Amino acid sequence: MSENSFDVVVIGGGPGGYVAAIRAAQLGLKTACVEKRGALGGTCLNVGCIPSKALLTASHHYEAAGHELGAFGVKVGKVDLDLGTMMSFKDKVVADNTKGVEFLFKKNKVTYVVGAGRISGPGQVAVTGKDGERSLTAKAIIVATGSDVTPLPGVEIDEETIVSSTGALALPKVPKSMVVIGAGVIGLELGTVWRRLGTEVTVVEYLDRILPFNDGEISKQMQRILGKQGIAFKLGAKVAKAVKKGKHVTLTLEPAAGGAAEEITADVVLVAIGRKPYTQGLGLEEVGVKTNARGFIEVDGHFRTSVPGIYAIGDVIGGAMLAHKAEDEGVALAEMLAGQHGHVNYDAIPSVVYTWPEVASVGRTEEQLKAAGVEYKVGKFPFTANGRARSMNETDGFVKILADARTDRILGAHVIGPAAGDLIAELVLAMEFGAAAEDVARTCHAHPALGEAVKEAALAVDGRPIHM
Repeated sequence: MSENSFDVVVIGGGPGGYVAAIRAAQLGLKTACVEKRGALGGTCLNVGCIPSKALLTASHHYEAAGHELGAFGVKVGKVDLDLGTMMSFKDKVVADNTKGVEFLFKKNKVTYVVGAGRISGPGQVAVTGKDGERSLTAKAIIVATGSDVTPLPGVEIDEETIVSSTGALALPKVPKSMVVIGAGVIGLELGTVWRRLGTEVTVVEYLDRILPFNDGEISKQMQRILGKQGIAFKLGAKVAKAVKKGKHVTLTLEPAAGGAAEEITADVVLVAIGRKPYTQGLGLEEVGVKTNARGFIEVDGHFRTSVPGIYAIGDVIGGAMLAHKAEDEGVALAEMLAGQHGHVNYDAIPSVVYTWPEVASVGRTEEQLKAAGVEYKVGKFPFTANGRARSMNETDGFVKILADARTDRILGAHVIGPAAGDLIAELVLAMEFGAAAEDVARTCHAHPALGEAVKEAALAVDGRPIHM
């Protein structure tokens, strides 16, 4: 092969794209990855998952120093915020992660091509970079370009006073007030960051509850917890327009069910109503790749698009728009291209909200099981009854397991609590292996540990928790 000829060319260097490229190279396929940002890792590593978690961790430490350490007998003097240093910490975390992916490309002999990729014909990718255009040929082209911020009509993002998640990660000072439009994962996480740092935060949500895709009981409990932390909510409300006046923004809110409008003013407005597939400039329409009404690329069970030799994975094909889902699809597709049998179990994809306490879920909710007519049993266990949680002074929340009433197979699991994002992994693995709640209940768990709450919830499915 020539230096511009490959077995696989991946367009997009985010979690789905770079993982697909690495796995394909591991399997002996000559692979290139095209990324226009100039830094690998996509939205997740650069302006999403990683920087937001850095700020969530830093702001959590700041709040703990000012309000929580005294309960442990740790006396702290006046606590000051150095926002510049906090942002520098976030930037270093991002840089270290993106450089780490570049290292992995070199280690696995993946060719990294910086520039904007466009499918110019069958098996052809034109890359436009700083030094002009380069043409690559490939037996297989993988589109892994991810997603972008969904705009809200009447609310124009300027990344200064009206910001997306990208702007909310880089505010130059702590605003006195912030309105977050959207009570999903991104809105609650970034709202939490700035609330901890001193901002008065109000969350506006069109639906009648926060975290609308989570189990209903989880959503209600989490709203109570965040309300106690100081976040205000306006539910069942839609934003009709936004007017910038000087350094402030005035939003007009209308009840979703109809009624009188009201106005609310804030220093910063964060638009966090979801994400849309990023497909512009890829040449998809020109080569005949079909997309659906919402703009997502249509694929079959093997990630094949309507055009032979062109595949797609990750946010751009819809489903759970999560980095780890994209990674699993990247691995599965690379293995298929190498003649193996890759597979993704979409019933066992966890999701996590990295507020504190965290929220983590996998599988189906009670509402989904009821709608499907599935008979199920519920096992719950509160962290107030867990010795490790008490010793941490972190007793908000519970573990909830939903199991088939006939077979006891775990159908879903939902956790609010400290380190919920780590605790859910055990239940994801249990579902991957088709485990029953009794299998988890009879597994020995270390004591004292937060994981004992998982065991007790599994015991509670059968009505026999020990510590409640």
